Amino acid sequence: MKSERPLRQTKARRVIWEELYGVTTHPTAEEVYEKVKKRLPRVSLGTVYRNLELLSQTGKIRKIEGGPQKRFDPNTENHYHFRCRECGRVSDLTLEPVVEIDRAVAQLTGGSFDGYHLEVIGLCPSCRASANRPLREGSKRRT
Repeated sequence: MKSERPLRQTKARRVIWEELYGVTTHPTAEEVYEKVKKRLPRVSLGTVYRNLELLSQTGKIRKIEGGPQKRFDPNTENHYHFRCRECGRVSDLTLEPVVEIDRAVAQLTGGSFDGYHLEVIGLCPSCRASANRPLREGSKRRT
């Protein structure tokens, strides 16, 4: 749920924001904490968790759930993700948005929606190579 009230700018929140926007890896709270701790040695993991949750609730960042750990994304636009089922890494997929989703949801539900999250699950190249698994038929690359 997005809140309309502005967030008070604390030093910890500013550094958390800067560190999150400095990466494209969709980090976990623990990964953000490790980066923030280098700049603010006295910050606690709880402070990082609370601030990430607050930033997510106010719509400043997106929380990605569904895997073993929550991950956080500074890109709040509707976009797609690929999640590796082995290592849990999440990366953005550069695909054209499916604009028909808006119309279809309105027609099927009679309601409206704020956004959507599409996640493709599979093995990243690194995990696939270490498992020495061939590509599945449906995942062949098109050239």
